[in-house]
Amino acid sequence: MPVTTEEHRFPCDTCGGDYRFDPAQGALVCAHCGQVQQVASGPWQGGRLREIDFDAAVADRLPETEIEETRVITCPNCAAQVEFDPDTHAAECPFCATPVVTDTGTHRHIKPRGILPFALTEAHAHEAMGNWLGRLWFAPSGLKRYARKGRRMQGIYVPYWTFDARTRSNYQGDRGTIYYETRIVIQNGRRVRQQVPKIKWSRTSGRVARSFDDILVLASQSLPKVYTDALQPWDLPALEPYQPEFLAGFRAEAYTVELGHGYTEARDVMGRVIERDVRFDIGGDRQRILAIDTEVSNVTFKHILLPIWLAAYKYRGKTYRFVVNGRTGQVQGERPYSTLKIVLAIIAGLFIAAMFGALASGGG
Repeated sequence: MPVTTEEHRFPCDTCGGDYRFDPAQGALVCAHCGQVQQVASGPWQGGRLREIDFDAAVADRLPETEIEETRVITCPNCAAQVEFDPDTHAAECPFCATPVVTDTGTHRHIKPRGILPFALTEAHAHEAMGNWLGRLWFAPSGLKRYARKGRRMQGIYVPYWTFDARTRSNYQGDRGTIYYETRIVIQNGRRVRQQVPKIKWSRTSGRVARSFDDILVLASQSLPKVYTDALQPWDLPALEPYQPEFLAGFRAEAYTVELGHGYTEARDVMGRVIERDVRFDIGGDRQRILAIDTEVSNVTFKHILLPIWLAAYKYRGKTYRFVVNGRTGQVQGERPYSTLKIVLAIIAGLFIAAMFGALASGGG
């Protein structure tokens, strides 16, 4: 069965212009005549997005209906793979502002299962970024002015994996109970009674179980994970079944973190939660975990797309990147520092300290 090649272009029925998804209206709007068209509801299964069997995917047993190809270009600087329209021949990488000439290729990947549509317009994202920059005292003024000049931001759908699983964990450990011993110590020549805490340890074992739902793992290497993690929380219950209409007028990044690597990261998240559950189950005042043996079953996953407004500015030879959560307006990015402002602040601080010192000595 041939693999479908996706093109996210939607001509207006009225004038033939291109529809674009408008976050303000939550609908497709023709860029030429203003015609509005609602996005049709995608397929649901029992009121939620259908999960995909993880074992079948890693064994390469997924049906071809779950696979698609998209036209992408690869940035020679940061290696980001971003979808471009077929008639695009030159562009700037939205992740690092590197000029690239498109040599259109295709990326074969697991289809997205869900998408969080943009809810913030570019204007609102610009405002959020400007306010965030304004709160950075030591940011170069030139960069603030450059970023506020109204240069376009890029609306990017960034790929993520979500994982569901059931776990059962047998553990062995020690439960610590705090008790107190009375000791006599000498303080200022006097005998004083002191309560000294001690811990009594007792061996214990048990089992904990948990169902994990939608463990979120970034499937991109184009942005520092510290930025994207700081954009959370995402309102995943509002995920829509994937419809390419939501991508009209936006770009989507192809995932570069493969499914198996994503699952490894998800297992780390599970491990931390299981350890917390074990400590709670051991109880007592202190806990020592000696061993945990976890059985994982019913592992499923989804490939989803989350909306980020992205700005990459080159200023004095350095690239600064800012990301805005396309749903909430949360902003993260590089924190630029102005050496001049820092030096002036130090000088001002020393001057104020000297003034207080002079006043204090004069008062004496």
